[in-house]
Amino acid sequence: MEVRFFQVDAFTRQPFKGNQAGVCLLEQMPGDEVLKSIAAENNLAETAFLLPVENGYHLRWFSPKVEMKLCGHATLASAHVLWETGLVAPDATISFTTLSGVLTASRENGWITLNFPARNCDRVALPDDLRRLFADAIDVAFSVDRYIIELPTGAAVADFVPDRNILAPYLVVLTGKGSAEGPYDFISRYFATPVGVDEDPVTGSAHCSLATYWAARLHKNEFLAYQASPRGGELKVILEGDRVLLKGEAVTVIEGRFHF
Repeated sequence: MEVRFFQVDAFTRQPFKGNQAGVCLLEQMPGDEVLKSIAAENNLAETAFLLPVENGYHLRWFSPKVEMKLCGHATLASAHVLWETGLVAPDATISFTTLSGVLTASRENGWITLNFPARNCDRVALPDDLRRLFADAIDVAFSVDRYIIELPTGAAVADFVPDRNILAPYLVVLTGKGSAEGPYDFISRYFATPVGVDEDPVTGSAHCSLATYWAARLHKNEFLAYQASPRGGELKVILEGDRVLLKGEAVTVIEGRFHF
């Protein structure tokens, strides 16, 4: 079997920045074990698998360990590949059927807009080990499957040195308010060892939670956000009711084929 493959840097306009995603264009859907093996072979935060269906594409996402229920950067990368290869008309909106329902992608002036579900945040107490690690946390919430931990400043988020042993069992999003002098409303980082990613470079799904979190904190619904991983990435985030619009750019860095 032969599958067209692309590697895309998402939520950036520069190669070697943003978040890396694999994109596989399928003519038929292989078994789950094959999909898991391809994702493990890529060893990227996520690999997206696209199969044409009526009115769009069936889209699945796999980390090196598990199938994911929602992934922003690999959806952005998938839309980018479909437009860049000419499989979808340049001005067409793309519909993806996923484990999180129907998601759409559109494009304007080089920016791709993803329409994703908003994720609610509930205030909780941290487990003891995380409370010791984040003794300076000023707010804590839980959203779907991950802790949202606010530190005193965005700079504190960027400067945080992770303790991999303590973080290993948890999905953790760190966030902090941007500085008054800077362009960003908030800064974030995401640690996701349970799904095979020690630190994710730029995370669309995390911003589905951060949009609702910061809307309540800042009393606004449009944000410019920065994820301060070593690769770094920028997103425009808009909360519209129970949906979040994630806007970003992307660039293809590798094109090839899988043979198996």
